[in-house]
Amino acid sequence: MAVTVENVTIWRKEVMHKPGELARALEPLAKAGADLKVIMAYAEKDRGIIEVGPISGKKVTDAATKAGFAASTKPTLLIEGDDRPGLGFEIAKAIADLGVSISFDVTQVIGKKYSGVYGFQSEEFARKAAEAIKKAAR
Repeated sequence: MAVTVENVTIWRKEVMHKPGELARALEPLAKAGADLKVIMAYAEKDRGIIEVGPISGKKVTDAATKAGFAASTKPTLLIEGDDRPGLGFEIAKAIADLGVSISFDVTQVIGKKYSGVYGFQSEEFARKAAEAIKKAAR
């Protein structure tokens, strides 16, 4: 499988940092049929932040909005494909060589599959990064 690069919108919600908040936040999305590729949750003191994506289709979008999620305006790329030694470095270097700063990166490898979510400060930076990632990850 070649590496794919896809524009995604991350949806975000703030919650109290207490047991069960992640499950409560995800329940309406699951009931609406959301097929999430990204779930990020983290806490700072007494508040938690939950970020998910992609959100698509009217039913899922309505459920996300009703559950208190809002679409992020930060341009985001989802990179998926076969892992190999050094792939994360190759992607980071391709972006750095453009002079583009990464706003955030959440990357993981499961088995032999690579998945990374990269955020950028502008659509232009995300577009340039997508092109560079496709070339670097061949």
